[in-house]
Amino acid sequence: MTDIRRTVLWVVFTMSLVLLWDGWQKHNGHPSMFSPSAPKAVSSAPATPASSSGLPAATATAAGQTPSTAAAPAAAASEKITIRTDVLAVTVDTLGGDIVRAELPHYLTSYDPTVTDQLLQMVHLQKKPDFTPEPVVLFNEAQHYRAQTGLVSASGPLPAHTTPMTAVAGERELKAGQDEVKLRLESAEVGGVKLVKTFTFKRGAYTVGVTHEVVNAGAAPVTPQVYLQLVRDGSHVTGGAAFTPSFTGPAVYNDKTKFQTIKFEDIDKNKVDIEKQANEGWVAMIQHYFASAWLVNEAGNREFFVRKLPGQVGVVGDTYASGMVFTLPTLAPGASVTQQALLFAGPQEEKKLAELAPGLERVKDYGKLTILAEPLFWLLDKIHGFIGNWGWTIVALVLLLKVALYSLNASAYKSMARMKAVAPRINEMKERLKDKPQEQQQEMMKIYREEKINPIGGCLPIFLQMPIFMALYWVLLSTVEMRQAPWMLWITDLSVRDPFFILPLLMMASSLFQVWLNPPAADPMQQKMMWIMPVAFGVMFFVFPAGLVLYWLTNNILSIAQQWLINKRLGVN
Repeated sequence: MTDIRRTVLWVVFTMSLVLLWDGWQKHNGHPSMFSPSAPKAVSSAPATPASSSGLPAATATAAGQTPSTAAAPAAAASEKITIRTDVLAVTVDTLGGDIVRAELPHYLTSYDPTVTDQLLQMVHLQKKPDFTPEPVVLFNEAQHYRAQTGLVSASGPLPAHTTPMTAVAGERELKAGQDEVKLRLESAEVGGVKLVKTFTFKRGAYTVGVTHEVVNAGAAPVTPQVYLQLVRDGSHVTGGAAFTPSFTGPAVYNDKTKFQTIKFEDIDKNKVDIEKQANEGWVAMIQHYFASAWLVNEAGNREFFVRKLPGQVGVVGDTYASGMVFTLPTLAPGASVTQQALLFAGPQEEKKLAELAPGLERVKDYGKLTILAEPLFWLLDKIHGFIGNWGWTIVALVLLLKVALYSLNASAYKSMARMKAVAPRINEMKERLKDKPQEQQQEMMKIYREEKINPIGGCLPIFLQMPIFMALYWVLLSTVEMRQAPWMLWITDLSVRDPFFILPLLMMASSLFQVWLNPPAADPMQQKMMWIMPVAFGVMFFVFPAGLVLYWLTNNILSIAQQWLINKRLGVN
């Protein structure tokens, strides 16, 4: 039975290592051990026509690539206008009114020496790579990542995201005492229709209000449609912490099918299965820690689309679009209509996202352990509200878990202490009956019954701890509030590894001490393996986030204290 207990422990730790290694493989672009590798994206337009997206043909064409009759001339003037607030620096291109860059000055890029390419650079150069923190950038030219809006109609071309627009003079920076700043762009008439876009930037907000004023300046009625889309290439965000297979790509939420993420590979294979018609919902582009989203919270019919765009001049590789289309009322000559939208571009702060739109907090990727990670983050957030330091919050979490599981752990440690106390008796019996394995097993069970020992009692706390441990791993890697959060002394970022490996070494030492406290295995080979296991597991912790190592180290220290007290009470050395 002792062997069974040790076997169970080995299985738990081995499976943990396998899953973490698989995560490391996926993080570095290698195929998962549990699924076939996805085929490489083909740099060509999809074989199916644009109308196969499920949207009206004219809408699908406009959402992907405006028809040439409505496209701007190749030499059309393009002015980049940057609006600065206290939390955003957004660049708008007057060619179509695209948002082509968004800097987040309160969030700086992190240097993480556990990232593979940086490790290779360090090995090659024998020195730390040069690194200067810069603001995190969402929309950018490098990934052809931008937010676009425009008009389309079945009756002909209208102002779209390739139509030149003129900026109206105004403030370009949010000054002291101001609560908002606006940018107004006006298009020329296209198809007898004029489009006016007004961008509203507010203090402290990672949202941009976008108002579309559509004016029918022609002589015939027109029924315009407004499309809102997010466009980017299929590259995944790099620079996250080790073992971070966090999702990068489009997401759709509506009142029918709720939250859905769509992989770029599925778009390549035409395997996009989303609800195309709904009265509520939004679209987003997700990456590690940050996201962008088009939000229209007013109920009203909308069409969703997610697809690959045809090849575009000056763009290397494939690009993808995720968006919504709204049909506006028919406009008589001289009439106008206004449509309101909200563009979010910022950090995945769970509580603030939930306030912006239903389900928007779901863009925070907790992996497959969402059911455990969400309540765990809720508890951490509540504790942090009192303590104010995420490192001590993690320590407090372990204390609470230890209190909650005290009786269960005490029972397990008593069982292990008694096993250690009877170990000499069992070893003598095994030596005496070494040629009679069946009698040896019967005699061992008799000793356990006499001493009231449950030989597998020590396994249950481990089983309960591992899901919490893995859920905390995802919370640490997904929670932007813990990004670059310091603990004390040399730990300045709990979301990346300990730069001096002090916490992993302490964790390894504490694990070895636990092995010494526990009853030794009867088999000499098993004894050696029980000493090797903490070392092997500890090496894995060298690249784990410091917050995760702090959790396990604190758990070990409290476990040692509880085990030592129980051993002392039972007179076990």
